[in-house]
Amino acid sequence: MTLDERGVVLAAGCVLWRHSPHDGRLEICLVHRPKYDDWSHPKGKLKRTEDALAGALREVEEETGHRCTPGARLPTVRYLAQGRPKEVSYWAAEVADGRFIPNDEVDRILWLSPTAARNRLTQPRDQHLVDALLGVLNPA
Repeated sequence: MTLDERGVVLAAGCVLWRHSPHDGRLEICLVHRPKYDDWSHPKGKLKRTEDALAGALREVEEETGHRCTPGARLPTVRYLAQGRPKEVSYWAAEVADGRFIPNDEVDRILWLSPTAARNRLTQPRDQHLVDALLGVLNPA
């Protein structure tokens, strides 16, 4: 577990997206973690001295089996996890290639429309990341 000088747990992840192979519409990937029985964006704690973006890309590949192309930086999410402050840096990332294989950490993934993804996310703090992704993909 990597802590910064303030004692904050550092983590990183991506809001992973693609164009549906069926109709070309935007889909967002969510992961199900059986340990917590929750749905979230792929993310995880940084390794010691690991760059946040490198950690985000590593976590996406470990959790979803997919490599991705990072895009815009998204908002950092801050919250308490097991009594410790945690900061998760996020990026928008388009899926490149790969294949999901269930594992102990993530047993299922879903590709959902933005509305369905927002509704499926367990933590409300993760929902605004869907809106942030839409903002960078479809700037006004």
